[in-house]
Amino acid sequence: MDPIRIYSPEGAVGRPTRALAASPAVLTGLRLGILDNGKPNAAPLMERMGEQLAQRMNLELVGVFRKGSAATPCEEPLLVEIAESCDLVLTGSAD
Repeated sequence: MDPIRIYSPEGAVGRPTRALAASPAVLTGLRLGILDNGKPNAAPLMERMGEQLAQRMNLELVGVFRKGSAATPCEEPLLVEIAESCDLVLTGSAD
């Protein structure tokens, strides 16, 4: 009979591949964009959140950007457009 092997489920913890951007000290006057990730009902939810946040924090709501599909990464040209026109971006929602 072969011996039974038990493996530990603990994996090595890796380091993030990229550093997070620093959070701005003050939001007032910054440009806010919304990235619709394509999930059902994401657009109305994200748009409403963006409108309320912009009003509450005195932000300029640039607009809503839509990526191709929830199943694919955001296209590089769209990422460049967002980076050039926005200081903050809201994205993501679950079904």
